Amino acid sequence: MDISIKKIAHSLSAKGIKPSHQRIKIMEYLLKNRCHPTVDMIYTDLQEEIPTLSKTTVYNTLNLFTESELVRVLSIDGIESKYDINVENHGHFICESCGKLYDFPIDIDKYVIDELIDFKINEKNVYYKGICPRCLKK
Repeated sequence: MDISIKKIAHSLSAKGIKPSHQRIKIMEYLLKNRCHPTVDMIYTDLQEEIPTLSKTTVYNTLNLFTESELVRVLSIDGIESKYDINVENHGHFICESCGKLYDFPIDIDKYVIDELIDFKINEKNVYYKGICPRCLKK
């Protein structure tokens, strides 16, 4: 995937985020690694390239990206947060055997729950848990 640093800087600026080197590299990482990474994964993978990077910077940057709706936080397994660069509505399946997280398309907006009519809904998520085909074959 060809990701332009200028495009990343522009998309950050468009959201009112100063495009620092570390922020650009974290966004580039998310765009290149659509595996729903954790803070630890991002930090470990970028630490060699950016020796001055701290976990706090990764946390703060991801929080900023989340607040600006550039990424979505997932807490499916209840253990640690994962970050999804795909902010469009879609569902997630987590394999209880290998832990891999899969995206799948779903029209979440077509589901209207009468009991929630008077509620203000800030976020909609669809999560499935089970065993993926690869693990089932083992």
